[in-house]
Amino acid sequence: MGVASVLLASCSGGPATQAPVVSASPPAYRLAPDDKVRVNVYNEEGLTGTYVVGSDGAVSYPLLGSVQAAGLTLPQLQELLTNRLRAGYVKDPKVSVDITEYRPFYILGEVNKAGQYPYRVGLTVDAAVATAGGFTYRANHRVVAIQHRNQPQEVRYKLEPGVQVLPGDTVRILERFF
Repeated sequence: MGVASVLLASCSGGPATQAPVVSASPPAYRLAPDDKVRVNVYNEEGLTGTYVVGSDGAVSYPLLGSVQAAGLTLPQLQELLTNRLRAGYVKDPKVSVDITEYRPFYILGEVNKAGQYPYRVGLTVDAAVATAGGFTYRANHRVVAIQHRNQPQEVRYKLEPGVQVLPGDTVRILERFF
């Protein structure tokens, strides 16, 4: 079964218990509200700093005001800032952009301490459950439901080592039925 078939079955409400095939390289990370970025402009201390992507998807940046960042990759934001600074503010800006803090993930259901937690690169469902104090005695150890940010519904995955959690995801540990 191909990736599209698994994802289609998962999104259509069907009980997909097979994890989708993972591609060799993950998709490019796109900024969203609650991400924190570090912008460094060479030899321009007043333009260098850490900025939070607000709930409107923008960062408030010196000289430029509100700059829409949500949906952009880091290279795209870097290019946007470079071009806007070059257009009348800095002669030849050398801009770099890095993530300093990813948006949090959420875990609920059959874990001991459901809630919001900081995201770490390479986070798996197993590590997310450990962060939330482990499984309750009623937890289903075979299937997990994950709703990715900006997706209309959750997708069920076979709970096996290596199932990735992304920034902004909501992980729901299901209850087992005897």
